[in-house]
Amino acid sequence: MKKFLRYGFILLVILALIGIFWIYPTYKAIYLPNVPSELPQPYLMVPTGSSYEDLVENLDSNGFLVDEKCFRTVAGYMKFDQRETMRAGRFKIKPEMNNRSLIQLLRSGRQSPINITLSYGRLPKDVAGKVSKIIEADSLDILELFQDASFLKKYGLTTETAMSSIIPNTYEFFWNTDALGFWKRMVKENKAFWSPERMAKAERLNLTKEEVYTLASIVEAETKYKPEKPKVAGVYLNRLRIQMLLQADPTLVFATKDFDTRRVTNRHKEVESPYNTYKYVGLPPGPIMMASISSIDAVLNPAKHNYLYFCAKPPDNVNDSPKEHAFAKTLQQHNANAKKYYAYLRRAGIR
Repeated sequence: MKKFLRYGFILLVILALIGIFWIYPTYKAIYLPNVPSELPQPYLMVPTGSSYEDLVENLDSNGFLVDEKCFRTVAGYMKFDQRETMRAGRFKIKPEMNNRSLIQLLRSGRQSPINITLSYGRLPKDVAGKVSKIIEADSLDILELFQDASFLKKYGLTTETAMSSIIPNTYEFFWNTDALGFWKRMVKENKAFWSPERMAKAERLNLTKEEVYTLASIVEAETKYKPEKPKVAGVYLNRLRIQMLLQADPTLVFATKDFDTRRVTNRHKEVESPYNTYKYVGLPPGPIMMASISSIDAVLNPAKHNYLYFCAKPPDNVNDSPKEHAFAKTLQQHNANAKKYYAYLRRAGIR
């Protein structure tokens, strides 16, 4: 009896060892870590339309797998390798994840969103270029929407006013957002920004929201000093009210695309363009750059005054850049202020 029990025990041990021999590799493949403890980057970007083979290559080449073969084995067990296309997006991969958890994450499509901060841009191509570096949307596809007159007409916009759809802010997106998805999000945010209160203020100024944005873009180009923006906006609104030429230098820079110039000259004033506010009364056809919220609100809440002119005020130190402006009610006062500014330019060696 003892001999039988001894042989039985030995047999059980042998069977256990055989079981462990066959089962452990499967257990190891499924449950033990197959993502390195240190990653070169925490996020995996899976492009739209990726196949299973594309995904494996993506994971392996970007350092997310310790053992590619092991991953493929578990993908086979979970029938993950039978999917025709993978879920696109930006996925946060945790160090030392096992294959099962990694596949569950990729199968679920649980993306990690990404932030886009829109704060500056002169032209739609600037916006398209920046956005396409952060999300999957192609810059040309985004730019095409800004230039498609029939598409923009559906939103009450033109190719000139399309830029007014962008309200500068930080927005959360999924990485695989396409160009149309980006555009629709901007339209949604624009609609939310233009509250009934803001719309009522625009109506009191006898301006559409696109015209408010256009004027705000000029204010934005004129000064970065927030406390002064309502005062600058007031000057231009005073000019619009009496149908006086706006004579806004930044519109000439936009018209000539001479964005590197440090000083507007008579050469700029001669350009034939609807953006030349030295030639044509009223607002230009559209924004000359992205307008910040502070500039938009400055136009909607302008300072009340009788000023019609302003020019940069010379800083105390010739090596500093002008920050504030000198305002005037008459051309004579303005010329005196301008004379002081031109003297500063000469001292600073700016021609």
